[in-house]
Amino acid sequence: MKSSYKTIEELVVRIDERNSSNEAGVLLGVSIDKCFIPSVANTIGTDLTKYKLIRKDDFAVSLMQVSRDSRIPIARQTQYEVAMMSPAYPIFRVKNPNEILPEYLEMWFKRDEFDREAAFIAVGGVRGSMPWNEFAQMQVYVPNIKQQKKIVDVYRIVEERIELKRKINDNLEATLSTLYKEFFTIPPSAELPFGWKIAPFSDIATVIMGQSPESEDCNNDGSGKPLLNGPTEFGFYSPRPVQWTTNSKKCCIDGDLLFCVRGSTTGRMNWANQTYAIGRGLAAIRHKTDSKLNWFIKAMIANSLQEILAAATGSTFPNVGKDLLNGFQVVIPDGNTLQKFSLQGHTISCLITENAKEIDALLILQKTLLSKLTI
Repeated sequence: MKSSYKTIEELVVRIDERNSSNEAGVLLGVSIDKCFIPSVANTIGTDLTKYKLIRKDDFAVSLMQVSRDSRIPIARQTQYEVAMMSPAYPIFRVKNPNEILPEYLEMWFKRDEFDREAAFIAVGGVRGSMPWNEFAQMQVYVPNIKQQKKIVDVYRIVEERIELKRKINDNLEATLSTLYKEFFTIPPSAELPFGWKIAPFSDIATVIMGQSPESEDCNNDGSGKPLLNGPTEFGFYSPRPVQWTTNSKKCCIDGDLLFCVRGSTTGRMNWANQTYAIGRGLAAIRHKTDSKLNWFIKAMIANSLQEILAAATGSTFPNVGKDLLNGFQVVIPDGNTLQKFSLQGHTISCLITENAKEIDALLILQKTLLSKLTI
């Protein structure tokens, strides 16, 4: 078994190709979720000829703050023939695709075990960073190429199913949003229909702001209530807790909408599938009288999300307080109109829910496949 392990250094070659002829027009970064994202860096006045080129099937990695984040932002570039990146990113590619497939190596980098090992190694580095030479000495299990292809093919089937379901849900979410606006958008000069009112959100929903328990009351061995601190535990539909607490302060219940209220992820949402203790990064929201209308509450928030974020406080990232959530103005229709909307909206919402639950199940299957790469 050991003879099948090789170091990253044995398998890849570093690339330092510069954008000297302005060949690339797209600037990318790598996220902690191990995917490429458009860079938000201000490049006005920047000499982009000094930026690095990254070609299709090349990898980029950020080795900064690995131990703090317990993850290495690393990804394989598949979208563009060529793009550019900051010179701070090490870029590399597979030396010999007949020895290791780029797709297989990408799977190895996605393993939780890989991130845990990297975080352990990086503890002694400055600010938790990892030098390239230490990263390059990490080992990869390399089965024969035929076995790699089988593994990659199975993983790709799951990945393509996830992508399909995500696209379907994107379309369904857009449809629900359009339907909501058609029913409930009132022109500024128009009178409200009989029985309708414009009122604070607190008239229709209950908001429970999270409160973090003391660190000494938290554990990773399943004692007490499962604890949610923020979107790192979010799945596509429902969260997957990694921590528990024996002294919960605030809790959500099954069916509540979980809403991120702090930092760069403010506004992200998930559904509680059981009782959880919730930390200060989250709020739990539910319809005041009918939990079956929680999906309508989500549609209402989604329709007002940009308004909420614009009103949020915070110099760098928004922070949404209870007063802001309770106080933002919403259109509350009469019961008959809501019933008419529900006939269509609830059907769409149920489809979104079923697809999201399938995506969560497929993501767990992906994790299982990744964890078995060395078996």
